[in-house]
Amino acid sequence: MPNLPSYPQSPQSTGDRFRNQDPMRPAPATDRNVMWDLLFDKPKNTVPAAPIPVRRLTRDELDAAPDRSLYRLGHSTLLLKLRGHWWITDPVFAQRASPVQWMGPRRFHAPPIALRDLPPIRGVLLSHDHYDHLDRAAVRALARAGARFYMPLGVGARLAAWGVPASLIEQFDWWQGAEIDGLRITATPAQHFSGRSLADRNRTLWCSWVVEDGDVRLFFSGDSGYFSGFRAIGERFGPFDVTCIETGAYNRDWPGVHMQPEETVQAHQDLRGRWLLPIHNGTFDLAMHAWHEPFERIAALARTHRIALATPLFGERVQLDAPHPGTAWWRAVSEADAAMSPMLQAPR
Repeated sequence: MPNLPSYPQSPQSTGDRFRNQDPMRPAPATDRNVMWDLLFDKPKNTVPAAPIPVRRLTRDELDAAPDRSLYRLGHSTLLLKLRGHWWITDPVFAQRASPVQWMGPRRFHAPPIALRDLPPIRGVLLSHDHYDHLDRAAVRALARAGARFYMPLGVGARLAAWGVPASLIEQFDWWQGAEIDGLRITATPAQHFSGRSLADRNRTLWCSWVVEDGDVRLFFSGDSGYFSGFRAIGERFGPFDVTCIETGAYNRDWPGVHMQPEETVQAHQDLRGRWLLPIHNGTFDLAMHAWHEPFERIAALARTHRIALATPLFGERVQLDAPHPGTAWWRAVSEADAAMSPMLQAPR
C-alpha cells in the first residue's frame, strides 16, 4: 500500500481520513452479512446469459466525431470530445473489477474500443479509488501516452506509486477546479467511501465532477448515495444539459453509498438536469439485483416523472447539446436470458 498523506486543511478531513458531509443512514445488515450474500447467495440473473450488444468504435470514427460527443464505454467510463480534445472518466478496461484478474466481478462485454486504440487523451477525470473506477493498468497506459489526471485528494499518491509522473497529477478538494483549454472542470461533493484494502478505508477522498464547455454543462456522479449535496451542486452550477448518474449496483443494505433508481431521479431533479444518462450498470455484477433491473426501473420512473432519458448502446454516440433517447436495448438481452434459462437449468 502506498504511503497515503493526510490533508488536515480539508473541511472533509477527520485527521488521516475523510468523511461525508451528511450523516450516513444505517444499513439493515452488517458488512459480514452483505459479503456472505455477495459470495454465496447470488441470484442467477445478476449476470446476462446472452451477449450484451456493443457498437464497435474505430479510431477513424472517433477522429471524425464532432465536438461535444459522448460515448459510453462501460460501467462509469465515458469518452468525451470537448473543444477538440478527448477526455475520459473513471477508465476501467480490465476484465475484472478486482485486485486480481483471476477472480472477482468479470465484465459482461468488451469495451467498444481497446485501450491501445484510443485517440490521444487530454484529461482523465477520476472520482475515487475503488477497483471498478480506478484500473491500474489503464492508468499506467494512459500516463505513458501523456494524459493528465484530475482527481480528489489522496488518489494522486496511488498514481505516483504506480509510476505516474507528478507533472501529470492534479488533485482537488470539493468545490475546487481548473480551466483547461477553455474547459472548466470542478470536483464536487459525493456521498461514498474509498479504499482498495481493509486497511485504507477513507484515506482518500471521493467526488463527482462538473464539466462546463461554454453553454453546455455535464454532471458526472462517480459513486454516491443520495444526499443534500445534489441540490447544492444544482444551485451552483445547474441547470445541466446531461447528468450521468449512477443507477446500478444498489442494495437496501448500503443506502448511504449507492442510490436506488428513485433516488437517482431525485438527484437528477435536484441538479436541475435536462437529460438523464444512467451509468454504473450493464458491465459488472456488483450487487444482488438482476443485471437489467436498473434499466427497467429508471425507464419506468422517467416515464412517470416526464424525464428525458438517454440509454445509448455501449459505443453509441450521444451529442451533448442535442441528446437522443437511444433504445431499450437491454430488453432483447433479458428476453434471450429468459429463453435460455430453462436450458441452463435442465439436468444433464
